[in-house]
Amino acid sequence: MKKTEYHPNGGVSPELNALDQLDPTDTAALAQVGVLTEGEQRAGTLILRDFCPICIPNRTEGLELLPIATALEKYDWLREKYFWKAVPTDLDEITEQCASQQEVYGYFAWVRKGAKVLLPCQAALYMASDNITQVVHNVVIVEDDAELQLVTGCVTHQNVYSGLHMAVSEQFIGKNARLINTMVHDWGPDVTVYPRSGTFVEAGGCYESNYISLRPAKIITSNPQTRLIGKGASAKFLSVILGVEGSMIDMGGDIYLDADDTTAELAHRGVCTGGEMHQKGLLIGNAKCKAHVDCAGLLLNVGEEGFILSIPGIKAHHPDARMSHEASIGKLAPEQVEYLQSRGMEEREAISLMIRGFLGADIDGLGFELEDRIAEITELAGHGEG
Repeated sequence: MKKTEYHPNGGVSPELNALDQLDPTDTAALAQVGVLTEGEQRAGTLILRDFCPICIPNRTEGLELLPIATALEKYDWLREKYFWKAVPTDLDEITEQCASQQEVYGYFAWVRKGAKVLLPCQAALYMASDNITQVVHNVVIVEDDAELQLVTGCVTHQNVYSGLHMAVSEQFIGKNARLINTMVHDWGPDVTVYPRSGTFVEAGGCYESNYISLRPAKIITSNPQTRLIGKGASAKFLSVILGVEGSMIDMGGDIYLDADDTTAELAHRGVCTGGEMHQKGLLIGNAKCKAHVDCAGLLLNVGEEGFILSIPGIKAHHPDARMSHEASIGKLAPEQVEYLQSRGMEEREAISLMIRGFLGADIDGLGFELEDRIAEITELAGHGEG
């Protein structure tokens, strides 16, 4: 594993209103993953450019967004109650590497009790230099009766082809609180990505996670862990992923339903034009609960080496756990394409419509970017001349 290369300006940095540090190619890359640098469409913004945090001070009451190093210095209770509490340091080699870092990079988002943050808050983990190792640790706290919509963009500069990104993310959702976390990834072709995530949801709390990766890294392995620890807590996961030739994508997700009347949904949607794609999901019912996991894959001209492997799983420890799973893998049906063409559509338009319907990813604020990616998938499927 690569050794982390430290930026000379890294470490604990003051809050900066320093968007002038970003050039047009930076802002264009960030926009591709839903991170906006102009206007007032976000409640707060923090960008980690390689190892340098750029933080736009927010004026949203009840929300605090800081570099994680700054937050650890400012709040003693953060390390005592939350830091490395949802993800164990000895989970695997990746977490051990993250825990051993001398400097801590990443973001801290804290929504105080009862605060409703109306606009999305955004954070970007941006690799602007080639062949570096970026190690980050993020903590999100949404206290009782509070709400937050978080947009996280992970992206490389247009001239970055290789690198290593390791990230630990910990989320804590209080009673009757709600967190919607939308993550959009756009990586260079030879980047390796190892995210590790843990989430606790208390009684009546709701966690929604949307993960979109339609320009994949060479290697992505992720298996987020979520525990529903309070009565009536819920979690909903949706991943939308493109696999291409040479990529290896292993996406999972374990949800523990530990309290009565908890509910969980976990859905994977994968489009494979080559490479290896592993879809996994495990729901563990430890109390009276309802849960469903669904893995679906679409194969488009994958060649000899490409494949999708889907393994949805359910495990019940309680007699009142109602759980179900399903998996499906297929291809675009020619007769359906022909039918749409008979109704006046061009072939490319028909294929794009079918792919979008399969992905089922109508996520607020990401429509334009998603349409661009679907156009690229259509090209990869060999129908760009339709």
